[in-house]
Amino acid sequence: MSVIVILIIVSVLVAGGFLLAFLWSVKTGQMDDDYTPSIRILFDDEIKDLKKEKI
Repeated sequence: MSVIVILIIVSVLVAGGFLLAFLWSVKTGQMDDDYTPSIRILFDDEIKDLKKEKI
């Protein structure tokens, strides 16, 4: 029975750690770029363009 209590405590601590990491990443602005992913598909990769020039 004591193993279940230990596992619950450890899982709550791990979940709290992930929550803190998520809140830190949102606070530091790592998820602020809403525009670029929507237009990224419209542009070709530069690597492909360089290969075409060499041929």
